[in-house]
Amino acid sequence: MDFALIIQTVAIYAIPVLFAITVHEAAHGYAARHFGDNTAHMLGRITLNPAKHIDPVGTIAMPLLLYFATAGAFLFGYAKPVPVNFGRLRNPKRDMIWVALAGPGANLLQAIGWTVLLYLLVASGVEERFFLQMCRAGVLVNLVMFAFNMFPLPPLDGGRILVGLLPNQLAYTVSRVEPYGFFIVLALVLTGLVGNLWLRPLMNLSAQAIEVLLTPLRLLLL
Repeated sequence: MDFALIIQTVAIYAIPVLFAITVHEAAHGYAARHFGDNTAHMLGRITLNPAKHIDPVGTIAMPLLLYFATAGAFLFGYAKPVPVNFGRLRNPKRDMIWVALAGPGANLLQAIGWTVLLYLLVASGVEERFFLQMCRAGVLVNLVMFAFNMFPLPPLDGGRILVGLLPNQLAYTVSRVEPYGFFIVLALVLTGLVGNLWLRPLMNLSAQAIEVLLTPLRLLLL
């Protein structure tokens, strides 16, 4: 295993990953406060300080262990979820959708931002591989987080959105899956079903949408 390559890869991905998880979690907190729940605010979780959102096991130990164990073929991790008391939202069922959507939405906006930065660097004649690769890593990391979190199973954001959209009886049935949802999703990830049937198609669709959205800018700069 090429340790120099590993260190270089970690350096390239470090800033995009920290921004991705920090803004994702902070966005949940901002949205929750906007719709009436101050729980995250009172606990100091509405912040862009990465240290407040990093989970020592899920954000650092697990991804590194999986990276070394699988030679970079498989990565998985998570941040500390921002606490939200959905019962304190002004309209819990409706507002839950917006609070859940805020995190993946923040990742999608970051993917657009990293793409714009890549265009600007290329247009400015920057040829330093490190910075160009960091921009591409920023796009990739945020598209992965967006697509993964939109998977429609609680406790992922997509599951909460689904619960908010379904009629009450069906919503209650789906919400009961939440205590086991993380393990179900992890099992589906390990079998490749999430990656092949959900993650890659949604990432490709999102990347194509960003490309279309930024076509005028690309034609102007490049």
